[in-house]
Amino acid sequence: MTQTPPPAPPSTPPSPPAWRRFLPPLVAAALVAGLGAALLQPARNATTGGPLIGKAAPAFTLQSLDGVPVSLENLRGRPVVLNFWASWCGPCREEAPMFRELSARQGGGDGLAVVGILFQETNEQSARDFIREYALAYPNLKDPGINTGVEYGVRGIPETVFIDSGGVVQHMDRGGLTRERLNVGLEKIGVPAL
Repeated sequence: MTQTPPPAPPSTPPSPPAWRRFLPPLVAAALVAGLGAALLQPARNATTGGPLIGKAAPAFTLQSLDGVPVSLENLRGRPVVLNFWASWCGPCREEAPMFRELSARQGGGDGLAVVGILFQETNEQSARDFIREYALAYPNLKDPGINTGVEYGVRGIPETVFIDSGGVVQHMDRGGLTRERLNVGLEKIGVPAL
């Protein structure tokens, strides 16, 4: 009697190389990191223009760091400079002294209103320290859900929006302002150069 060999044990498929198991999570992590870095990156390239030019500025009512509500509607009839910034933004620090100088003219003959809006600010105390360090006397508002920034098309910081006394956006500037670029925006809203 011939013996038949015992049946072979069921074969298990070979396990994939370790790198194949880790590839999908690594790709996902890289995409999330890249998107996060893009959102937190200051606007480096100076650009002007935008889809809001010539249109009514989006309305907002936001709270200052001291809890005082500030509404764009209450500023109607005055030219407004809105500056979207955060305490961790290097170019925001470079342009802060210009905004301090500009805000000293608030309530002057041209009725200028300077307003800061915190965008992507991660630490309210850091924002308070920034305001104290640069002696910024104009209102700085919290935009906790960044909804106002989104409505204004803010893609990075700093970004500055120049609104005329009729409430129409006349100029937008992305990236850290120079005095010359600030003066271009001021001219477009009928405010004398700094």
